[in-house]
Amino acid sequence: MSRELEPCKMIERSIIKKYRKKIWIPFITAVKRYELIKNGDRIAVCISGGKDSMLMAKLLQLLQKYSEFPFELVYLVMDPGYNEINRHKIESNAELLNIPITIFETNIFNIANKTDKSPCYLCAKMRRGHLYSQAKKLGCNKIALGHHFSDVIETTLIGMFYGSQLQAMLPKLHSANFDGMELIRPMYCIHEDDILAWKRYNDLEFIQCACRFTEECEKSDNVGAVSKRQEIKLIIRNLKRDNPNIEKSIFNSIHSVCLDTMVGYKSGGEEHSFLDNY
Repeated sequence: MSRELEPCKMIERSIIKKYRKKIWIPFITAVKRYELIKNGDRIAVCISGGKDSMLMAKLLQLLQKYSEFPFELVYLVMDPGYNEINRHKIESNAELLNIPITIFETNIFNIANKTDKSPCYLCAKMRRGHLYSQAKKLGCNKIALGHHFSDVIETTLIGMFYGSQLQAMLPKLHSANFDGMELIRPMYCIHEDDILAWKRYNDLEFIQCACRFTEECEKSDNVGAVSKRQEIKLIIRNLKRDNPNIEKSIFNSIHSVCLDTMVGYKSGGEEHSFLDNY
């Protein structure tokens, strides 16, 4: 009788075997297609405690094991003011998944929740700054975030529907405020539905947003607080009923923008018109 594998090994096997086509191959595809990782990189894997960042950490850990060239990983957890339950959940999941996390604390939740305008925007901006800063201190040249395929197409539609602009989410970009630092998104080609399926298959439980502002909105039953992203998710779900390939079409469209057909566009913060070269 074969020896039963430890939970962590079973979870790793599910990534490589059962979800090879849905998770592992799209992950490798993104890393290679967008040249996200290079020889000698030291990457801060930013873990929020949710399903996406935890899976990303596991994927990068496995890639490091099988990679043909060396690179280093630091599993970085920023505590923006989690309650005790969420903090414990992150630590216990990291132990279960055999991810050696490094935790540092901030008071981001307290600051963001005191503002009346765009607390989510302020929170995200502060999080990013703290992560870059801590990663830099730890000698990293890159930070990795857990944005996935679904985030990419939702961001594109949010920009169109609510921001009056065609704007996508890049798989990697240079930091504007931290010289020599890059942000990479290794989950760029992985669908959220497949992440959820992997989570359920392994009977895993991760924290949600854990944001105090969101919690207060839910307690007060504030319908107006429903995010634009949730609205977009619903729109896409409805569109998929008639066109199952709608997500792939949106994703492919940001890879083949025809600038010659655009009335106007921005590049480097400068606006351009088709009349410039008409």
